[in-house]
Amino acid sequence: MATSNVSSCRIGPSMLNADLSSLASECQRFMECGSDYLHLDVMDGQFVPNLTFGHPVVKCLRPKLPGVFFEMHMMVQDPEKWVEPVADAGGDMYLFHFEATKDPELCIRKIKEAGMKVGLGINPPTPVEVVLPYVDQVDLIQVMTVNPGFGGQSFIAECLPKVKFLREKYKNLDIEVDGGVGPSTIQQCADVGANVIVSGCAIVKNENPREVIRYMRKVIDDALQQKR
Repeated sequence: MATSNVSSCRIGPSMLNADLSSLASECQRFMECGSDYLHLDVMDGQFVPNLTFGHPVVKCLRPKLPGVFFEMHMMVQDPEKWVEPVADAGGDMYLFHFEATKDPELCIRKIKEAGMKVGLGINPPTPVEVVLPYVDQVDLIQVMTVNPGFGGQSFIAECLPKVKFLREKYKNLDIEVDGGVGPSTIQQCADVGANVIVSGCAIVKNENPREVIRYMRKVIDDALQQKR
C-alpha cells in the first residue's frame, strides 16, 4: 500500500455493471480471469444520484469469496457512520470521498480502528492538493476520472494531471484511477503513474475479460518498470 517499497500494478473490476442477479458467481468469474481485487460501489442516492447495494449484500458475498480483497467504494454522505457495518460485513478497504465528510481525519481513524485499510478519493472538480494532509494516513489515493454515480461514462482525461502530480511527489504511493478506464485509455493512465486500476464496463461487458485484464496489466507494468 502507501508504505510499500515499490508500487505494483493491481486491477479490480467494478461490479456495478455486472449481472447483479448472479453477483457472487460474477465476482468469482472475474477473479478467475486475473483480477487482483473486487471494487464494490456503494451509493446512497444522496452523495451521488444513484442507489446500489449496501453492506448486507457484501456480508452475503463474503463467505462465498473467502480471501478475496473487497475494496468498498463508499459513495455516500457522512461515510463515517457506515464504517462499522462495512467492517462487520467483511470489507477490506474502506474508500471514502473527501467531499462527503466534514472530518476526514475522524473517518480515517474510525476505519483504522475497525481494522480496514483506508482509501481517500476525490471527484473531478476537486483540486488534488486537498488530499496532501492525509497521504501519510491512508493506504491509497483515488482520482476519479468520471463524475461518480453511474457506470459507462466517458473518461475525463483532464483529471490525469492530478495523478501525475501525486506520482511525482510520492513514488511509492498507491494511486488508483476510476472511471472510463479500459484498453483505449489505459496508456494515458500508465503514462502519468497510476498503478491501481478500476475498470467497469471494459472488463465486465467484454467477451474476453481475461485478455482485457492481461493487456491493461502489461501496459501498467511496462510503465512502472520504466519509472524504476
